[in-house]
Amino acid sequence: MKTTNKIIILDFGSQYTQLIARRIRDLEVYCEVWPYNTALEKIKTTPMKGIILSGGPASVYAEDAFLIDKQLFELKVPVLGICYGMQLISHLHEGTVQRATKQEFGFSELIIDNQEDLFANIPVKSQVWMSHADHIEGMPTNFIQIAHSENSISAIKHSEKKIYGLQFHPEVTHTLIGQQLLSNFVFNICGCQPKWKITEFISAATTEIKNKVGTDNVVLALSGGVDSSVCAVLLHKAIGKQLTCIFVDTGLLRQNSGWNDLQKFQEKFKLNIIKINAQERFLTALKGFTNPEEKRKIIGNLFIEIFNEEAIKIQNVKWLGQGTIYPDVIESVSVKGPSATIKSHHNVGGLPKDLPFQLIEPLRELFKDEVRRTGEALGIDSKFVYKHPFPGPGLAVRIIGEITAEKVALLQAADQIFIDELYRANLYDQVAQAFVVLLPVQSVGVMGDVRTYGYTAVVRSVDTTDFMTANWSWLPFELLEKVSARIVSEVNGINRITYDITSKPPGTIEWE
Repeated sequence: MKTTNKIIILDFGSQYTQLIARRIRDLEVYCEVWPYNTALEKIKTTPMKGIILSGGPASVYAEDAFLIDKQLFELKVPVLGICYGMQLISHLHEGTVQRATKQEFGFSELIIDNQEDLFANIPVKSQVWMSHADHIEGMPTNFIQIAHSENSISAIKHSEKKIYGLQFHPEVTHTLIGQQLLSNFVFNICGCQPKWKITEFISAATTEIKNKVGTDNVVLALSGGVDSSVCAVLLHKAIGKQLTCIFVDTGLLRQNSGWNDLQKFQEKFKLNIIKINAQERFLTALKGFTNPEEKRKIIGNLFIEIFNEEAIKIQNVKWLGQGTIYPDVIESVSVKGPSATIKSHHNVGGLPKDLPFQLIEPLRELFKDEVRRTGEALGIDSKFVYKHPFPGPGLAVRIIGEITAEKVALLQAADQIFIDELYRANLYDQVAQAFVVLLPVQSVGVMGDVRTYGYTAVVRSVDTTDFMTANWSWLPFELLEKVSARIVSEVNGINRITYDITSKPPGTIEWE
């Protein structure tokens, strides 16, 4: 997005980097995440109000440490370093960083020594979240300590320049003062204005789409999910009949979803949607494959292949629309920075190099909740907009191991039962994401007087606001008991149910 009213976050590999961006966006200020080794010249020539240096797993004194050009601190732009970011600031300003004797992980009490600017309107003592093995042993030149914990220097600032460092993580909810602190930095120190509004985004995106596309035609891979559907309505708002949506039925969608939802879209928004039945092609292509990354690549490439076959039948098509959103971009395009690629996203990780279209991705700057708000603003029904996320590769990443038609049918039936019971208990909107996973594990069971040998299904439900971290849902035992009983009795082939009580981290929300 073209705006000077923004914050740039340089990513050093922290699992919380996206969370920093979410917190800044919550303040209605636009921000972007860039790799730590982005060229200084690009940073110099990009209008911005401030820079945040994220945390990271490395040590600043290591031989292969992630470093930046010290000239960054001469740009007269406020800088805030978080955890590794603070240690890096210290290291580059002649401070001493070394392994701490008393390392801090988890809750800690912060004691503020200076309540000006960064710590304005914040109590002298507060709970914060620490996660560090290294600490500042010797203060950097021209910096002063502005907060501490029992075991470490917890915050510093330059005596003359607007350069600040925090040893703790203000972006996580465990740090009670976090949002106020970030607000102080973004508004009071950087001088940003709260202008990041969804209505303004829609207006700007619509104009940009019109200018970019001109009189060309656009095809969109419409899955029936929230992201691609919001993308379709936004593109249609901008270019109308120049958009053709193609729904490729992979056979890997939820039971009674996908096409049923899209038919409603056709009626309300007058979208032009072509349906392609491709279940057999996908199952054939996936036969024998068990590796999750291989499955994702197969699905992504075959999807585009089928998509291309249909798209070439449409005249003057030069653009491929996609519902790529910002977390997809950050997680998949990590080769330039230190963050490990967790998984390849179907939108950005499975595209062939010889793609015959130019990409247009109007949602690629938005986080999930911003996509939902955009959908509501465009007139999409809130029940649809707030339905739980569903992976692009579909049930293929919820069936561990090889994909077969039998396993897909089993999982669709089990998953539908779980979702139905959540709705009946008025809990669907209370949890962030819920689904069932089918394991390649069979065990002995008894139904009536008959011995069974069936699959194991895992019920999974998580609570989260940002999907960067998540806690498993404390669903009532009565509900879990009912779900288990229904699946075992109604889905012939599953005879054992477990409930996943793993949070993120250390686990991920999806199993693959």
